[in-house]
Amino acid sequence: MTPVLFDTDIGNDIDDAVALAYLLCQKDCELVGVTTATGDTAKRAALCEVICRAAGRGDIPIHAGLAGPLLHGTEQGVAQYAAIEGLPHRKDYPTGFGALEFLRNTIRSRPGEITLLAVGPLTNIGTLFAADPELPGLLKKIVLMCGRFVSGGPGAREWNAFLDPIATALTYKHGAGKLLSVGLDVTLQCVLPAAPVRERFAAAGGALAATLGMAEVWFHRADHLTFHDPLAAALLFAPELCGYEQGTVTPVIEPGALEGLTRWQAHPDGPHTIAKTVEVEAFFAHYFATTGG
Repeated sequence: MTPVLFDTDIGNDIDDAVALAYLLCQKDCELVGVTTATGDTAKRAALCEVICRAAGRGDIPIHAGLAGPLLHGTEQGVAQYAAIEGLPHRKDYPTGFGALEFLRNTIRSRPGEITLLAVGPLTNIGTLFAADPELPGLLKKIVLMCGRFVSGGPGAREWNAFLDPIATALTYKHGAGKLLSVGLDVTLQCVLPAAPVRERFAAAGGALAATLGMAEVWFHRADHLTFHDPLAAALLFAPELCGYEQGTVTPVIEPGALEGLTRWQAHPDGPHTIAKTVEVEAFFAHYFATTGG
């Protein structure tokens, strides 16, 4: 079993919810806790709760984290909360630094065991690592859905890195040596249209079916689902789905047109690793073999 802490900005793009459903269905995953980041983190926590309960896992600790961003950046809304307003869920999640204390205590209680999977703006993680720089060394691995490194042309940025560039820079600084970035270079290739998403998620039942109402909110904006965060989650258990490259990530923190850019310099002894290629068909086969559908 792989113990996993999951930090997410669930509630905007549907892929966070779909990644959480995967973790709940993955027999080799011990999901030891979930934290939420950016904007109304209590509503994000409630979305996680509904999915966990659908999987029969109402016991998983869920903590609402920092609204962010640090110093400057962008704070998001939680559009998908509309899908669960009428469903039973907690409405009293405390927000803020309690989530970071939960992360800190959990990591320190199991040194060298836990993988941290962060798929949203890195407000919680950057703040945590800056406050306790020993923590990255106590993690087994850090996996981020973050950045764009070898595609898209000059100036191409990724949403999570852009929303809180200071936190992004702190995470890459302190996480050096343990950090894998799964960026748009690979995730943009993993796409399903809305129709098969509806069909396969409904057939799967459980946690994945519980995301369908949230997906319908998303489908008002787009007619497809890009599996950004689920690919990052899958690599914890099936690393062969991607090819990798080592080097150095340098996030741009200065306000302006390049703020949030993740500059990449490849070299074999670099402190960071990126996913550079992906086997798309193999990914979808793995994902639905895990979740059903």
